[in-house]
Amino acid sequence: MAKNTNAAVLLIHCPDRQGILAAVTDFINTNKGNILYLDQWVDKEDGLFFMRVEWSLDDFKIPREKIKEYFDTLIAQRFEMKFFLHFKDEKPRMAIFVSKMQHCLDDILSRYSSGEWNVEIPVIISNHPDLQYIAESHNIPFKLFPLRKDNKTMLEPLEIELLDSLNIDVIVLARYMQVLSEDFINHYPNKIINIHHSTLPAFVGAKPYHQAHDRGVKLIGATCHYVTADLDAGPIIEQDVVHITHKDTIDDLVRKGRDIEKIVFSRGVAKHLDHKVLAFRNRTVVFD
Repeated sequence: MAKNTNAAVLLIHCPDRQGILAAVTDFINTNKGNILYLDQWVDKEDGLFFMRVEWSLDDFKIPREKIKEYFDTLIAQRFEMKFFLHFKDEKPRMAIFVSKMQHCLDDILSRYSSGEWNVEIPVIISNHPDLQYIAESHNIPFKLFPLRKDNKTMLEPLEIELLDSLNIDVIVLARYMQVLSEDFINHYPNKIINIHHSTLPAFVGAKPYHQAHDRGVKLIGATCHYVTADLDAGPIIEQDVVHITHKDTIDDLVRKGRDIEKIVFSRGVAKHLDHKVLAFRNRTVVFD
């Protein structure tokens, strides 16, 4: 059955108190909205309420351009809510940053080309020319910014200018081997997604699989997270592991590691694109 794309999604968090769920659902029901999905969670330790609700707009009485204003006035202000409104028929615009490794890029583009992801990719940006042929094979513009430590302050503003001109909603770092500046990161809060080659925090730095091999670990993994100025310490979206044994060589670890990176990265990006992730402080609530 085809997905209903004429639908809205609300992601909400606020101090927990009685009546929030009833107020939100009443707002939708009163205005002839049909709820398609609803999930909530209460952080009892901090007294916080989190919610995701999706509803059909087929017969909804409030014009879509007025929903945010009405919800803010009638519901959000009363409950001190922070909320994010999305529409399912609006495709997020995603920029991909790459360097030389192509396994994550290949996986992303296969999902994009097959229509698995409801997303537009207006540009692929790289600090090396190596993967330009892949972008061209998918008819996606490739932009080279040969960024290094000594020219970062000059080139990053040009990248931001390009991204803003393309109305980019989310940036994915598909094994992009450059550290983004704090100014760049602050321009896109919780909109930059990275894949890290371990179950953070562990085996950071160079040659993680060599470190793992030397330590005789029994599993390796990957972490998909939002990027913050605190390197590799942003809110985690998705993690997974794969078991290994003493028989595995370093090449085996690299191969298995790249496989799990692709899987974890695709899961994390898909959840962001489906508006199922709510970042709060340095954690995430990830809805089913």
